[in-house]
Amino acid sequence: MHLSETWPPALQQALTNIRHLVVFTGAGVSAESGIPTFRDALTGLWSTFDAEALATPEAFLRDPELVWGWYEWRRSKVLQVQPNPAHQAIAELARQVPRLTLITQNVDDLHERAGSSSVLHLHGSLHHPRCFRCAHPLETLPDPLDLSLGERRLAPPRCGHCGGLIRPGVVWFGEMLPEQALTDAFAAARSCDLLLSVGTSGLVYPAAQIPDIAWQAGATVLHVNPQPLVVRAEREFCLTGLAGELLPHLLAALVRP
Repeated sequence: MHLSETWPPALQQALTNIRHLVVFTGAGVSAESGIPTFRDALTGLWSTFDAEALATPEAFLRDPELVWGWYEWRRSKVLQVQPNPAHQAIAELARQVPRLTLITQNVDDLHERAGSSSVLHLHGSLHHPRCFRCAHPLETLPDPLDLSLGERRLAPPRCGHCGGLIRPGVVWFGEMLPEQALTDAFAAARSCDLLLSVGTSGLVYPAAQIPDIAWQAGATVLHVNPQPLVVRAEREFCLTGLAGELLPHLLAALVRP
């Protein structure tokens, strides 16, 4: 039996009538490509550090070489892995529905490498560093950190406009999310008829509001998560399992002949 044949009739109906699909992804999607989640314990060179202690403006000002080195190490790890079937299925979904908005909490570029475009990055990106002082984007990314060197510290580049230090392009603790991306994400949630939430813990605010905003506006909400989630009495469903296994089934159910 095809997996979609076992889905609740209300969910099948929602899938059949999609006009605007919002896909909201979290760390679980990237974890299936081999990228550790932010809450995983650091390993190797960084095993004695606390990730949250490195992810603040104060940490960067105190020791920019240490913080830049850690984020370049993270970027190099991202570049060593590939998009998985979940990323690929999401990219293909955009060709199967009238409208798709992709919102992610992830700071990697796996969605883009899988073929998705106009991704709303709520927590910034490892691949778009900018000046700490004037916020001007760095025009040319440095070569990835050579992990074989066993060195944690790495001097950040200088801004070509003001001479300030270049910082990672991610949202740090204590910083606001990018205003335009968050505004666009909330607007998409209010206007969609189906929101697909994939691999997110629902613990990081304000991004965690997005499924609730969609549900309160009348949309159907479908969670895909390795662990079962408690759902509301109506218009909310959870498929338990790996995104890379379940999303291709969802795509197959939507493919137009």
